Amino acid sequence: MKTINLNPILHRGKECIAVHFENDKQLNNLVRKIPLIKWSQSQKCWYLPLNKNCYENIRKAVAGFATLDISSLKKYLQNKKQKNTTAAIQKVVPATAQKKFCKENTQAIEKLTEQLKLKAYSDSTIRTYCNEFAQLLRVLKNKPVDELSVGDIKRYMVYAMEKEGIKENTAHSRLNALKFYFEQVLKREKFFLEIPRPKKQIILPKVLGESEVARMFTAVKNLKHKAILFTAYSAGLRVSEVVNLRVNDIDSSRMLIFIECAKGKKDRYVNLSILLLDILRAYLKSMPSMPKTYLFEGENPGTPYSTRSAQEIFYQAKEKAGIVKQVSFHSLRHSFATHVLEKGIDIRYIKDILGHFSIKTTERYLHVSRKKLVNIASPLDDMWQRGEILW
Repeated sequence: MKTINLNPILHRGKECIAVHFENDKQLNNLVRKIPLIKWSQSQKCWYLPLNKNCYENIRKAVAGFATLDISSLKKYLQNKKQKNTTAAIQKVVPATAQKKFCKENTQAIEKLTEQLKLKAYSDSTIRTYCNEFAQLLRVLKNKPVDELSVGDIKRYMVYAMEKEGIKENTAHSRLNALKFYFEQVLKREKFFLEIPRPKKQIILPKVLGESEVARMFTAVKNLKHKAILFTAYSAGLRVSEVVNLRVNDIDSSRMLIFIECAKGKKDRYVNLSILLLDILRAYLKSMPSMPKTYLFEGENPGTPYSTRSAQEIFYQAKEKAGIVKQVSFHSLRHSFATHVLEKGIDIRYIKDILGHFSIKTTERYLHVSRKKLVNIASPLDDMWQRGEILW
């Protein structure tokens, strides 16, 4: 049986699989029929993109005729995985800080990052967990984290809250990171059952009034900027959901917007406002060329608009409208939820529109809505109306 060597190469700036084998007419005919495969005159070999699907296509095409030697490819992927893990850690924990960790703790944060990636956690969650875990490692210095007991972690959390002054939400985040490491990486079952969690502060969403939203939108003249803000408010979208919308996600025939793989890896549909559809059509018509993929493209064609730029649009609109409230782009989502609740929409529908996992998250807006509050008369007003007090 013939042997085919699969080697990693960089061809025209892209990672590829090079397919090398001794000249054989039958084998050559099999290989050339593999989807996406091409001949490189400069490399003198067949090649195709470096991904799992292409590898499977090679394996299936030559099954029974040749064996695959993937040792070189496997070594390359392992090195790449290690580099990616190191890079992910260094985004949160600088190399200078890591030097202060002992060898065991450096390996611990690498194992944590690897496990988070294997479980397909979002980049945001990986950054948060690595950062929170690193705070403990900085305190431990040369003491291996794997040797900690439940009592050690309790004492550390007291130290973090009293000496470092971390707030309740940060304490929960740190405990989540530590729980993941000890239970998911080290496989210590129910390790955190004995560790109490601080009661979270109830923070109500910051909301704009309808007239304030209208003033903001009126203040924006750039059609693309206006379309971005309209999109966020009209369906209560997160900034990440707005910038990652694709042209094909707008379904004008069904008047729906498809939100793909949002927070929690959930897909959902939201209503497409008639006014928003008009704004989007006007925006697209004003563009020199139709966006290739993303509805709101960044500076480079085919790339999404950055979340930071979208947030800057919001702050500029807020300033032009003369709004002094301490609100952010996310307040458009809060405002949408509060406004539809005040219009009598059932909170269960609002939960689905916003993509919340739990109704408890959506119930925060019950505390913000003024629909019932305005019908509750203050006893001070009653006294004044009865003429019992003067001012």
